[in-house]
Amino acid sequence: MTTTFAPAFSRRRFCAATLALAAAGSQAQVSNLGDAINKAGRQRMLSQRMGKAWMGLGQGVEVESARRVLDQSMALFDRQLTELKAFAPAGDTRDTYVQLESAWSGYKALLVGAAPSQGQGKPLLDQAGKVLALAHKGTGLYEQQSGKPGAKLVNVAGRQRMLSQRMAQFYLASAWNVDSLASQQEITKARDEFIPALELLRNAPEATAEVKQALALADTQWLFFDNALKARVSSAKAASDVFVTSENLLQVMDRVTSLYARILG
Repeated sequence: MTTTFAPAFSRRRFCAATLALAAAGSQAQVSNLGDAINKAGRQRMLSQRMGKAWMGLGQGVEVESARRVLDQSMALFDRQLTELKAFAPAGDTRDTYVQLESAWSGYKALLVGAAPSQGQGKPLLDQAGKVLALAHKGTGLYEQQSGKPGAKLVNVAGRQRMLSQRMAQFYLASAWNVDSLASQQEITKARDEFIPALELLRNAPEATAEVKQALALADTQWLFFDNALKARVSSAKAASDVFVTSENLLQVMDRVTSLYARILG
């Protein structure tokens, strides 16, 4: 692999990203619908981030960091699920989070029930997809409850976090020969969704100078992550680059989402 990564993608920055996300959602309860959409959307991201970390552990990619990412993501998912379920009104939203709780139980069993193995890769991806689908439904329901135009922006920005982790998860799956063709197709699909969504967020009337500054950094982070994804060479360094750059892009998109959530209130 010949891509040279800028200092912005150092391991020190990656560690800061994992610590920042560990602190995310530390508020004891959901404060308003903007916060609910942000946290509900973050659950989507965590479903894919945990899969990425599991794939990394199985292949010996960024082992120490992957273990930390998995542990922190599981704890954060548990905490936010409790908060979102408590905040959810009766009806479809509450039912969705009851279903998500059940799907999460099955996913958690795969994540920690045994050491990661290639043979369990496909079942794990399938269960991650079930958790993602329910988390996405919950996010959409909270967006509908808000009824404000800005709610869509919080949802879209939050979805960018998920797409960053989804692409990295499927890259590592493909590198491990876990449903390789389908994994490559999922990367292409996610990339095709990610790029226009950045434009939507940038051109939104609600985009403040602070939001646009964060999105400019996201453009740079995306460039490095995309270059890493395009490295088809199956090597430890290529996989490591994807793992690290996905974390750095995630950090920036998490900030963008929080900024839009703050605007929505």
